[in-house]
Amino acid sequence: MSQDLTARTGQLPSPTRDAAPAGRTLAAALLGFFLITLDASVVNVALPAIGGDLHGGLSALQWVVDGYTLAFAALMLSTGALSDRIGAGRAFTGGVAVFAAASLACGAAPGLGVLISARVVQGVAAAVVLPSSLALVRQAYPDAARRARAISLWAVGGSSAVALGPVAGGALTTAWNWRGIFLVNLPFAVVALLLTSRTGPAERRRAPLDVPGQLTAVLALAALTFAVVEGGGAGWAAAGVAVVASAAFFAIESRHPHPVVPLGLFRNPVVTVSIAAGSALSVGFFGMFFVLGLFFQEVRGQSALTAGLMFLPMTVLISTVNVISGRLSNRYGPRLPMIAGQLLMAAGLLLLLPVGAGTPAALLACAMIPLGLGGALAVPPLTAAAMGAVPADRAGLAAGVLNAGRQVAGALSVALFGSLVADKAHFMTGMRLSLLIAAALVCLTALATAVALRPQRA
Repeated sequence: MSQDLTARTGQLPSPTRDAAPAGRTLAAALLGFFLITLDASVVNVALPAIGGDLHGGLSALQWVVDGYTLAFAALMLSTGALSDRIGAGRAFTGGVAVFAAASLACGAAPGLGVLISARVVQGVAAAVVLPSSLALVRQAYPDAARRARAISLWAVGGSSAVALGPVAGGALTTAWNWRGIFLVNLPFAVVALLLTSRTGPAERRRAPLDVPGQLTAVLALAALTFAVVEGGGAGWAAAGVAVVASAAFFAIESRHPHPVVPLGLFRNPVVTVSIAAGSALSVGFFGMFFVLGLFFQEVRGQSALTAGLMFLPMTVLISTVNVISGRLSNRYGPRLPMIAGQLLMAAGLLLLLPVGAGTPAALLACAMIPLGLGGALAVPPLTAAAMGAVPADRAGLAAGVLNAGRQVAGALSVALFGSLVADKAHFMTGMRLSLLIAAALVCLTALATAVALRPQRA
């Protein structure tokens, strides 16, 4: 390439001019990833304020969280193929633009119905932004070594958003109101769009889409979540719809030439256990994130800002532990950090069982630290294990299924744990039951990890 350019122009290519567009693309991709991850965590501490302002009960507030998460999880199964079909640059800019418009609708929502609908649109846009942002980084850095460093920096966007989300949500809700947590997305989205305005031509290919499989997956997940959140007669009817839609999904996937979720992927025990472990960790982290956000404000009477700051010791160490986990996985393999991380999260969940309204804030904040560190220690190696267990041409697909599974598990845990703490008179009983359920799931997947990833005899 450089020899051809020299022959035509008589000049060597400028490293600065070549590096600048790649740096802008990386900055845009990181910012996009930051935005969509922030919106998954910034809402939790603002839920009591939203409920008080828009006069909604706990079930409606659960949908404010799950409307985003479910759309994000279900559509992420096929938005990677959509990004390949229309080009990563076009998919990214379209996704960010829709995300910004939906954020504006959330901030201006006159009622919970509009807010939940706009949250669903946000989730759809986020599902497009995630794979296209990573594809943009892949295209901007053709050199493998530079690309690895760029992807590490891209991942910092997600880790930073997890750490900043509760604090930003609490600060904006206290200093302004809950609408600020959505309106603050707009300037960041504009910057991301400006950064991508000068990217190179998009790579495109005819990627197949499994539309029937995608539609039945969305219907099954939405119906199952509705059944858990609402309960009663409507819940049982939704559960029936979920069963029928699930059966249709598996029938379609077993026959479709390009299924959105190839069922053969689950024949590999390492892939299956990695997905199960990632899902259990999401139950422990995101499910308890939701419950604890309510606990701090509804039971302990803390402000939204104080509630957000309570999460800071737990979340601020996540990025550092992610790096340490990667090094441990490279040295010892994924099995040891996966098991250690899951057991650490289980211990953190059990440590929270005795807490109550009178527990000192410093002690409570410290007790939450193992919960976050366990997930940070286990997620990188389980991702590496899943990617290493499939052929290279299926790594992207496995990553999509893994992340979709984690998002779905988080959404269902919010639905289940929310129903357990819905009765304010028995909030602490429901919270402790939620902690026990999450700890049991993580312990089970830790045991499965020890069995599935045990060293093979020569």
